[in-house]
Amino acid sequence: MAGVQMAYPGYGGYGGPMQGMQLQGMPMQGGPMGGPPQAGYPQNGGGYPGTFSAPPQQPVNDPMWGYFTTIAGQDGEIDAEELQRCLTQTGISGTYTPFSLETCRIMIAMLDRDMTGKLGFIEFKELFAALSSWKQNFMMFDQDRSGTVEPHEMTQSISAMGYRISPQALNAVIKRYSKAGRIYFDDYVACAVKLRALTESFRRRDQMQQGAVNFQYDDFILCTMSI
Repeated sequence: MAGVQMAYPGYGGYGGPMQGMQLQGMPMQGGPMGGPPQAGYPQNGGGYPGTFSAPPQQPVNDPMWGYFTTIAGQDGEIDAEELQRCLTQTGISGTYTPFSLETCRIMIAMLDRDMTGKLGFIEFKELFAALSSWKQNFMMFDQDRSGTVEPHEMTQSISAMGYRISPQALNAVIKRYSKAGRIYFDDYVACAVKLRALTESFRRRDQMQQGAVNFQYDDFILCTMSI
């Protein structure tokens, strides 16, 4: 058994869309972000933003349904290449560099509950809600709209999302996702996806909510390699 310690257990919160920000041709999705971030895991269960539980609503009369079916094609789901085209067409990146195919793959992995490598409609909507929130967070620090943030701003951003991790872990995150001392929007989203997915995997196994769990080797590889 391999023990995995988490000195400052935390969980990311996801805020609503920034005032005045609108996707091109796509209704804006988002959830509330209010008050200071909390250390530790949220106590309440339920759907987005606290966990990955899908909301129960059906796509009847949903304004995003028609758009989804156009992108998804005959199989009724969206793969990484379709998602990349979709995100480019909707303009959610704005003036930032469009999402790479690799980032699209890990975004799908974050919400791919049935392990098909694709997103259904509910997962598609949940992804847009998360992306809207992450873009709002990024824009708070990218004041000059250069498409990048500095390492100390990335640290503040991770804290603003509700995570409580050690300085050593923060340094590892920044080294992994920075290029020439800056973090680009595409890498920022990739980092946010991984933090959310790995924290959720850890949280499900931390039944006592003590910030420490035991992983079987195969389970550890599954958790880390699936994102």
